[in-house]
Amino acid sequence: MADVDEGRGRDRSSRGNARGGRGNGGGRQGGAGGGRGARDDRRGRGHSGRGKGDDRRQGRGGVRHDRSNPRREGFREDRMAQKELEPDLPQDVEISDLDPSVLQDLKVLSKDNAERVAKHMLMATDLLYDDPQLALRHARAAKNRAGRVGVVRETNGVVAYHAGEWKEALSELRAARRISGGPGLLAVMADAERGLGRPEKALELGRSPEARELDRDGQIELAIVLAGARHDLGQHDSAVAQLQRLNPSLNSQGFAQARLSYAYADALLATGKKDEAKRWFEHAAKIDVEGVTDAADRVAELG
Repeated sequence: MADVDEGRGRDRSSRGNARGGRGNGGGRQGGAGGGRGARDDRRGRGHSGRGKGDDRRQGRGGVRHDRSNPRREGFREDRMAQKELEPDLPQDVEISDLDPSVLQDLKVLSKDNAERVAKHMLMATDLLYDDPQLALRHARAAKNRAGRVGVVRETNGVVAYHAGEWKEALSELRAARRISGGPGLLAVMADAERGLGRPEKALELGRSPEARELDRDGQIELAIVLAGARHDLGQHDSAVAQLQRLNPSLNSQGFAQARLSYAYADALLATGKKDEAKRWFEHAAKIDVEGVTDAADRVAELG
């Protein structure tokens, strides 16, 4: 899952969201589209659970923390406190709105718990743009109830990304990948590294074995982020080269290609190639049928 739009800086590449990676203009240059390479609709992925304790010291309550009793002292009290702090759920939230495969993933939970987790996930995605902090509270509530379900951890990671909580986003998305396998939301993870001021780490993710597992749309999203990391480092020519590896074409169609064309135009402009950049912005505007980027505005600015 993943629509990501919460970025830093004034750069203007389009970004994405927690339901499936739609974005608008105005994010950080080379920002992640957030999830076209992941599940679409109201979805996310993964959570690694609380690890077993192996502390053999005597607890204050006389409970021995060994492998036969892995829960730490105060675990139950903490869980109760977390539930008391959960944001309210509106009465009209319908879990049938959730993607069927997510509901299937939640069947490992008790019926009542699965329903509440599903509702918190729906609220997290519904509030993502209007109130990202409240959305994050819902995502955390879902995670606290279903910490071992991959799709729940992924949702928490993407919502944290939208809220600008880069460390939390990375932690959750890594956990999701451990649980669910596959490359995960690599572009979002790389962009979170950029948010933490670590463009070199973003570039390392681009060289990871998981990057080779991405589908075409995932490769485009990652390339856009990696180009942004090059811009962060002042390596604008390298940003152009990074995007050229995806073979942008003036005959291309589709949302992912619109984002690629936009990012390519932005990179060309950063190298001083105004006329060529304008041509690519024009192409991005033409194929961006949903108007999720500000490519048309960029064309107008260039005259």
